Amino acid sequence: MSEMITADLVDLDLSADTKEAAARALAERMVAQGRVTDLDGFLADVAAREAQMPTGLDGGIGIPHCRSEYVTEPSLAFGRSAEGVDFGAPDGPADLIFLIAAPAGADDAHLTILSALARQLMNAEFTTALRSVADAESAAALIRGDEPEGSTDSVATPAAASAGAATGSTDTAGEGDRPFRIVAVTSCPTGIAHTYMAAESLENAGREAGVELVVEPQGSAGFTRLDPAVIAAADAVIFAHDVPVREKERFAGKPTVDVGVKAGINRPAELITEVRGKAERGEVSGGSAPTPVERGGEAGEGYGSMLRKWLMSGVSYMVPFVAAGGLLIALGFAIGGYEIKSAPSVMQHFVWTQTDSWAALMFQVGAVAFGFLVPVLAGYIAYGMADRPGLVPGFVGGMIASTINAGFLGGLAAGLIAGGVVLAIQKVKIPKAVRGIMPVVVIPLISTAVVGFLMFVVIGKPIASAQKGMTDWLNGLSGSNAILLGALLGLMMCFDLGGPVNKVAYTFATAGIAVSNPSDSAMKIMAAVMAAGMVPPLAMALATTVRGKLFTETERENGKAAWVLGASFISEGAIPFAAADPLRVIPSSMVGGAITGALSMAFGATLRAPHGGIFVVPLIGSPFLYLIAIAVGMSVTAGLVVVLKGMRKPAAGATAPGAPKDISAPTAEAKQPIAA
Repeated sequence: MSEMITADLVDLDLSADTKEAAARALAERMVAQGRVTDLDGFLADVAAREAQMPTGLDGGIGIPHCRSEYVTEPSLAFGRSAEGVDFGAPDGPADLIFLIAAPAGADDAHLTILSALARQLMNAEFTTALRSVADAESAAALIRGDEPEGSTDSVATPAAASAGAATGSTDTAGEGDRPFRIVAVTSCPTGIAHTYMAAESLENAGREAGVELVVEPQGSAGFTRLDPAVIAAADAVIFAHDVPVREKERFAGKPTVDVGVKAGINRPAELITEVRGKAERGEVSGGSAPTPVERGGEAGEGYGSMLRKWLMSGVSYMVPFVAAGGLLIALGFAIGGYEIKSAPSVMQHFVWTQTDSWAALMFQVGAVAFGFLVPVLAGYIAYGMADRPGLVPGFVGGMIASTINAGFLGGLAAGLIAGGVVLAIQKVKIPKAVRGIMPVVVIPLISTAVVGFLMFVVIGKPIASAQKGMTDWLNGLSGSNAILLGALLGLMMCFDLGGPVNKVAYTFATAGIAVSNPSDSAMKIMAAVMAAGMVPPLAMALATTVRGKLFTETERENGKAAWVLGASFISEGAIPFAAADPLRVIPSSMVGGAITGALSMAFGATLRAPHGGIFVVPLIGSPFLYLIAIAVGMSVTAGLVVVLKGMRKPAAGATAPGAPKDISAPTAEAKQPIAA
């Protein structure tokens, strides 16, 4: 680590009252050493990583970190704060703050060095020494491991020892007296710090508990797969991860605890106790991957949060079908007119030289794509709850919902029921002799039968009646009621820019047009939702153009890209601006979005396509008035942002952090550029 940290990158009297100020102070030292080329761009990347998950850890540690194109070499800056800085740790502010900077293309050796620091941080002697060190040079030497004695000399040893013990365990102790064996996987979004800290924490807890525990950290530098023999001999599995576990099927059929990576750092002993209890009860994973019952299982996360994740799982898989089917149907109508829905099947009648034949083909293919919407929604809600075992009952339940005209409400219910049934089956203690047939025979058979019975006999008719009532209500909207609905949907679209509230509004709109012959009211709602979703990025682009001096250089660059993103109906284009200045950008966007949604409804604009922005203007009813509604909302939002930013009086020399220039690839919370 000798080339990563020097005394110039250490501040033992860090004076910062916010995590942003702390990151800036340490990053400025990296800039001064030529290790970072663009301060604002780098800080925006740090902020984007922080937005995915707080980087505060129990024990007074903060580890802001990222991979960035503005980093020239792997670097580490250390700050010690007397007052403490809040990095979101459950036990309070951090006094030891490490800013880890990795180049976007860092090689394996660099990331291995970074992982070594992460493991050191789990050593109490190391952190105690850092709190008492007297000068910057000594602190840098301690972090580099230059001390002749101390805990830092054996940082990498625990993992190797644990791995070696686990690898050889199948050939030593007999089955009767061997210790309990656990295999674990850790991973985090950047794969730099939390991944290895969780691995070290689990290994330490395993030794204290007297179990053999070996970890496969799946970091940014790739990962070394555990020996299949070690996995086969394991009694249980722990997943501590915030990104999907790679090759998860290797661990199928074993008692499993599935949690977020910070749970692996903060409460490893609890996880070991929990998975041992599951093993004693015979609770095993039913499919190719362990049951994600505790998915994201941070302390304090309730069923409301998990329900949102499950529903968003279904929506995210459904949206591509909506986009493909909706655009094809809309193009079919645009080319062949509305009577194209009555055209004969192209299997029986297709003339290569006739425009109507091509229009009929687009319409009929789009209608088939739309037919998958409810089954896919239900199937992947169940998948989000119970992984692969939930797919069969989920898809079957969704298809039943379509058959009985229960629509999207039926799909939601079928997915939740299917996932719940599978989870219940997986909790039953199963003899080892029949575990092999559980995922391919028993679980699909029982869960599908239960879901089918409930959908056909018990809840199907009431849900179908509710779906019909909602459809009739939408069809009856007119005048002020329609305008108020447009304003509400506009507010929702601009509240979190691609987050759950945004997707609720978007899904509500697409549900209305996800039929071959949508009502006029449904098409008005879709138009209002897309218009409002275009406003935030377009407004930020306009604001950076007319009053560029109010924005950083990075934000002005982002503003150029926001023109294209906004015109394409990708609301995530405004996220960098909202992340840097949420109290001004988000309320302004909500005002402009509400106005646009209300105007679109008032003008009676309609839209059959669920996506496309200005590129589907030919498919919009009253297109000129529709564009006026967008222009008005965009101007209002841009004006409010300019006025509010103009009222701000920044400290001399202060520059608000910008946002990553590469906003074409949104991070975890904005990974679905649909609504977006």
